[in-house]
Amino acid sequence: MFIPQQTQDGSFTFFSTEFNEAFHSHYGAKQESLLKFAIPTRLPVLAETGFVRLLDICYGLGYNTATALQTIWQVNPRCRVEVIGLELNPIVPQAAINHQLFNGWEDKYIKILTQIGFEHQVHIDYLQATLLIGDARNLILQVHESGFQADAIFLDPFSPPQCPQLWTVEFIQKVSECLDQNGLLATYSCAAAVRTALLTAGLVVGSTPPVGRRTPGTIVGYPQHGQGSTISSLPPLSQAEAEHLLTRAAIPYRDPNLSDTAEVILKRRQEEVQVSTLESSSQWRKRWLRSSTPQEILPEQSTGSND
Repeated sequence: MFIPQQTQDGSFTFFSTEFNEAFHSHYGAKQESLLKFAIPTRLPVLAETGFVRLLDICYGLGYNTATALQTIWQVNPRCRVEVIGLELNPIVPQAAINHQLFNGWEDKYIKILTQIGFEHQVHIDYLQATLLIGDARNLILQVHESGFQADAIFLDPFSPPQCPQLWTVEFIQKVSECLDQNGLLATYSCAAAVRTALLTAGLVVGSTPPVGRRTPGTIVGYPQHGQGSTISSLPPLSQAEAEHLLTRAAIPYRDPNLSDTAEVILKRRQEEVQVSTLESSSQWRKRWLRSSTPQEILPEQSTGSND
């Protein structure tokens, strides 16, 4: 069902026929996990506190969780970690193990990923991990009701055009309620519609450096950090990015009852875009192309990854 595809850093990924996208960019599955998620959410710094809570939305093959654990324990081998992963298809993490995609990793990580993939929970020294299977829109309600407050959240669904259900204002609001007041959320997407949803949830939005593509990722947190905090030191949005949030591209996806199909969500947004009086993204792009280098221009939608 899933055939390993090698990426540029030597790690492997899968292609999803359901979402018509690869789980990672061709640049590298492992490098994406490190540079898009583990480093931006300051896991090396968190490791020094001795206790880290992680919410991995769209667990997929397991790279994000594995890289997070490796990053934390390299700094502090005795750091306690609590992980909750959300995954729609339980076959994906099992296929990653069956295809031996983590064979170059230390045995302890292979054992952890195997147990997460097949038993959906791990309880060992310094780690408590749970993998919840199902629609993340339902699972996030369970996580919130449990009182779990994450120090780091990885938001890693397939791209908004392919999986709009997990990029809506309503879903992101629920996700934000599971983020600790001092925590950080990272996602690979720089889509204006996604950033609008994050802003609507009351989060401060910053950019992360591009990894294997010319577009940046996004890092967010609550504004209560204060002077000298992680938020105040985040890379700010460029003027072009800020103005992108004033165009029709920034009209967010909506799913009022957290139950609509992708088709319904896409149609709802398209109808809102069609009647909008905001500047079009094409006009915005032309304006910035006249005054900026192409590298400063963002696409209307960023492509996706999911690991």
